[in-house]
Amino acid sequence: MAAAVPLLLLPLLVLASPASAEKDTHIKLYWHDVVSGPSPTAVQVARAAVTNTSKTGFGAVVVIDDPLTEGPDLKSSTKPLGRAQGTYIAAGKDEVSLLMNMNFVFQAGKYNGSTVAIMGRNAVFDAVREMPIVGGSGVFRMARGYAQARTHTLDLKTGDATVEYNLYIKH
Repeated sequence: MAAAVPLLLLPLLVLASPASAEKDTHIKLYWHDVVSGPSPTAVQVARAAVTNTSKTGFGAVVVIDDPLTEGPDLKSSTKPLGRAQGTYIAAGKDEVSLLMNMNFVFQAGKYNGSTVAIMGRNAVFDAVREMPIVGGSGVFRMARGYAQARTHTLDLKTGDATVEYNLYIKH
């Protein structure tokens, strides 16, 4: 019976070993949603019959391939980090609220070739929006955590926006 006790503890030792230790990573970056001009990075691909008369754009579906940068100014020498690829859907009937479904695809730096998957509700005019990180690939395989979004700039005339994202990732 005494030999059975160490065997029972073996799975606990494996879980506690440094090889299986999780990392916590914080990444701050800027997401640039360009809907205006000759080369938009966000394009509406579908709309409901009520979308044109809705005060919130309810029913619009937008596909994105937005730049991700280290700093907030897209036109300066801000270091490009990758792309946000996916969709957002105007899902709020009474407030501007989006369902975000996107992958942050890292194309530079130490996370080059890795992705983080974000899916959740984005109440656009809230000061801080929190969305779940539901997965990832490469360095971020099996990732989980959350993303906090804060609007940096929003041009109400063009619809272009720059949003600061803080990613808190366990992987």
